[in-house]
Amino acid sequence: MDSAPPASTAPDRAATDRVAELQSRISQMQSRTLKTQLIPTHPAIGKLLPGGGLQQGNVYSIDNSMMLLMALLAPPSAAGSWCAVIGVPEFGIEAAARFGIDLERLVLVPHPGDQWLAVTAAIADVVDVVVARPPTRASDSAVARLASRLRQRKSTLLMMGSWPQSEAMVSLGESRWHGIGEGHGHLAAREATVTVTSKSAARPRSARLWLPDSSETIRAYNDHETARPELTVLPHRVSA
Repeated sequence: MDSAPPASTAPDRAATDRVAELQSRISQMQSRTLKTQLIPTHPAIGKLLPGGGLQQGNVYSIDNSMMLLMALLAPPSAAGSWCAVIGVPEFGIEAAARFGIDLERLVLVPHPGDQWLAVTAAIADVVDVVVARPPTRASDSAVARLASRLRQRKSTLLMMGSWPQSEAMVSLGESRWHGIGEGHGHLAAREATVTVTSKSAARPRSARLWLPDSSETIRAYNDHETARPELTVLPHRVSA
């Protein structure tokens, strides 16, 4: 005579089905949330990032390239977001304005001192996108507290240099300037490789960009382009 199945089998199966249903619903909700939490990002860079762009509440590491930093700040600033730059005294406001960053909604703290982490956390409470360069290593507990605060406030943090718990590292690779002829001319355009290394991707993603092109526009680089802007010839100097 066959033995009866354990009495707990049916409830266990029901619980398993319920968990699977909840997991599916949570996954769908997370997918929709990621789409609604993206901040404006240049399409050529956004396609390299996890989720298709910079996300609210996350931290991203950026290498020490002012041009790359401004390319990331310009879209959210132009869309109306407040931005802050902390601990980066060489950040130039004239260059920022040329990139399309709204200076009326830009907060600069060039020298935050030893309290840079507290300053960063306080500004993240009221600013949408924060840039910071850590002068010292932060403790694990401080990193965790800052990450929690960013998630609560839905602020995006761009850290210059490597940083624990970064969603991705955005770096600038090989670049080439255009505009200089044989001893004369001026720099008119730059093509460069932008690479994103993330925890969620098996391998880094790279793209060739104009950063910027001869019309000061950031855009994807097309292989068929000759990429030789017209040169500006300087007047010949005659020594006395």
